[in-house]
Amino acid sequence: MQEFVAHTTQPKVLVLGATGPTGRLIVRQAVAQGYDVTVLARSAEKARGLEGAMIVIGDARDDAVLRQALKGRDAVISALGTPASPFREVTTLSTATRALVAAMKAEGVRRLVCITGMGAGDSAGHGGFLFDRLIFPLLLRKVYADKNRQEAIVRESGLDWVLVRPSILNNKPGGGTVRALTDLTGVHGGTIARADVARFVLEQVRGDTWLHQAPLITG
Repeated sequence: MQEFVAHTTQPKVLVLGATGPTGRLIVRQAVAQGYDVTVLARSAEKARGLEGAMIVIGDARDDAVLRQALKGRDAVISALGTPASPFREVTTLSTATRALVAAMKAEGVRRLVCITGMGAGDSAGHGGFLFDRLIFPLLLRKVYADKNRQEAIVRESGLDWVLVRPSILNNKPGGGTVRALTDLTGVHGGTIARADVARFVLEQVRGDTWLHQAPLITG
């Protein structure tokens, strides 16, 4: 079985959710740092602009596609997202993550860095008045129910995982200080640049500081 080992050569990573705004920044930064990057995208059209990455076309819930994309990888970054869904149940995140964990085990890939969000798990209630009282219950309740299922799958996977919970995302240039917290006493909201989330996530591919933890990150 292939094991993840921190070393001087840059890792070979698979990025899921690479066509989203945060995922694109993860790919861009990883390529700039010399990582060997594969992305899984639903179509070639959606993957436009991901220069420097190898593109695998397919559905992130498809075991055969996942195993193909995982060949030779050292780690996986999941930046999968789903639109706000006030009325319909959401299952995409948990379904894809369940399939991913099984495929990673089959291919011997152990490191998983998974982005969820502020409001998942024990970070619920720490988003500030507007997020906690209006945005979350009216728009995101069903999405976060699936994020909680997703987090549970990751925690129970037996893999070398890190769950990353960004505060409210913005599109500022980044380069600021990132605070990573597991003690959320006194935390009520916050924002963070997507570029800083990407930087933090890439640090977790090789670092063990937050291994088997779920830090909330904010600017």
